[in-house]
Amino acid sequence: MSKLSKRQTVSYLAFLILVWGVNWPLSKAALQFSPPLLFAGLRTLLGGLILCAVAAPRWRQLRLRSNGIYYAAAGVLNITLYYGLQTVGLQYMPAGLFSAIVFLQPVLLGIAAWLWLGEGMHGSKLAGLLVGFAGVAVISVGSIGSGLSLEGVLLALASALSWCIGTVYMKRVGGRVDIVWMTAMQLLIGSVLLFASGAAASESYAAIRWTGTFWLELVFISVFVIALGWLAFFTLVGSGQASTVGVYTFLIPVVALIVSVLFMGEQVTMRLVAGLVLVLASIVLVNRRTGSEKEKTESKPAAS
Repeated sequence: MSKLSKRQTVSYLAFLILVWGVNWPLSKAALQFSPPLLFAGLRTLLGGLILCAVAAPRWRQLRLRSNGIYYAAAGVLNITLYYGLQTVGLQYMPAGLFSAIVFLQPVLLGIAAWLWLGEGMHGSKLAGLLVGFAGVAVISVGSIGSGLSLEGVLLALASALSWCIGTVYMKRVGGRVDIVWMTAMQLLIGSVLLFASGAAASESYAAIRWTGTFWLELVFISVFVIALGWLAFFTLVGSGQASTVGVYTFLIPVVALIVSVLFMGEQVTMRLVAGLVLVLASIVLVNRRTGSEKEKTESKPAAS
């Protein structure tokens, strides 16, 4: 996969953080109209179909026979397990507390990228990952003693772990597959398994209320959050360091809370401000270069 320019990287990151941040309150609102697993299946199915249409002119790059195992593994890890465990887990504990645990993912990703992808790890980077998680926790956790359950914690950790492993897997196999087809196919495969999970949980299609509001939310989430959001995320991961990209996802719950404050009547609190400061500090720490890294950069010959 070709490396992105600095301007492209900033644009992809800004888009990803914005749409994935908006996704949390928007999805919460959409769940008033649909059972959770069926809604997860609908949005990933539509997102996958949209990307299939985009990738259709490059149909030779699909190579279903040779790449099918990659598509299936990514679909299970990044779509079925991540969304399925997340949706079920939200029934056991408050959304803020649950999301704080899920956003342990960038810390796990930083460690996994160091162990399995050979990415650098130093004290400043590790400290930044931990500070970022602390910032998310400060923002998200209202009352740590309220609503905590063992089932919810385990499901949140499993959701974070599946996302982490799925991201590392995408980084490992990204050079062997077309990124658009890879994203599209994992969405389609993941959506089928989510529909099957919904059927196993006795969710009914008759329970979906197809109002205008639900259609707008479903289409927006399918196009921008699912199709374009996942494509942007995997493009960023494939073109740079997975752990560095991961730390920027700490900003997603910050955006989600800002949107909730602006449009859903939630209050700005000192907890929100303190958490935002910690998240920004984590990004600075993770992107800080060590002395040895500076020496390596300075020792490289200038391009002719």
